[in-house]
Amino acid sequence: MKKKSLALLMAFATMFAMVGCGNASEQGATEQGADAATSSDKKWVIATDTSFKPFEYTDDNGDFVGIDVDILAAIAEDQGFDYELKSLGWDASIAACQAGQADGMIAGASITDERKASGWVFSDGYYDANQSMAVEASSDIAGFEDLKGQSVAVKTGTMSASYAESLSSEYGFTVTYFEDSPTMYQAVVGGQVAACFDDTPIMASNIKDTGISMKILENTGNDPAEYGFAIFNSDNQELIDMFNAGLANIKTNGTYDEIIAKYLGE
Repeated sequence: MKKKSLALLMAFATMFAMVGCGNASEQGATEQGADAATSSDKKWVIATDTSFKPFEYTDDNGDFVGIDVDILAAIAEDQGFDYELKSLGWDASIAACQAGQADGMIAGASITDERKASGWVFSDGYYDANQSMAVEASSDIAGFEDLKGQSVAVKTGTMSASYAESLSSEYGFTVTYFEDSPTMYQAVVGGQVAACFDDTPIMASNIKDTGISMKILENTGNDPAEYGFAIFNSDNQELIDMFNAGLANIKTNGTYDEIIAKYLGE
């Protein structure tokens, strides 16, 4: 009897162990499925600077609009991902991405080797733009040669700032830094600075739409560079891949051209 009881006990123990393993396996599969669902259902946090018309700005209803906003929306629809767009400003957008508080950034960011070397990971380029100089509409300044002893305005951390800095020693002017384009433009109009450097389409759009008393000077532009969507963490490579795939698709189906025409008429 003891031998039979022991045999039965061992058989039951083996059976329960097998059941337990099966349950653990099923639980692991369920958890893996939940993880997969969580990944596919992820809402990406995208940072931007909504003082960069016509690429990102806020309309009269308080909604985010612009070329970058529409391109991102079209790509997200094409690729089937969800996102939240947060207006943080230029410097704060970079900091948020670097700190892991945002997954990516779209804010008219020029693709440069220097930025790549410092940790930016860019998408394919989605728009070519250059930087140039503008002055108050009645100013006698006609070019860089007239800036000696003057102060010019730039937006901190931008390509236009780098462009102005590269010319400052040669032409004898100093550089004053601002956090956003509208404040910088007011400094030009108000006479606090002699000129400003900014992305050419941004200044052209502001002059056209707001009637601000500024003019862009000819022959002050640098070579154009592409704007790109950016991440700062390789774990978010999926987001770059989706952006690139969606960008290619909206260029093929005509959506991209419609967006550009909507804001720039070209």
